[in-house]
Amino acid sequence: MIGGIPETQAVMDYCAENEIYPQIELISANQINEAWDKVVNKEARYPYVIDGSTF
Repeated sequence: MIGGIPETQAVMDYCAENEIYPQIELISANQINEAWDKVVNKEARYPYVIDGSTF
């Protein structure tokens, strides 16, 4: 079972209080194809997050 909104908020608060942050790789929109190639080739180290301001 997964938690609802209150449980999710509790986890987010805990992470913020203890400075626990996700490991991601921020990419711009023009890097999407390159990132996808790395995912397909199992070369991606962290989850990719696309910077929405680059669209």
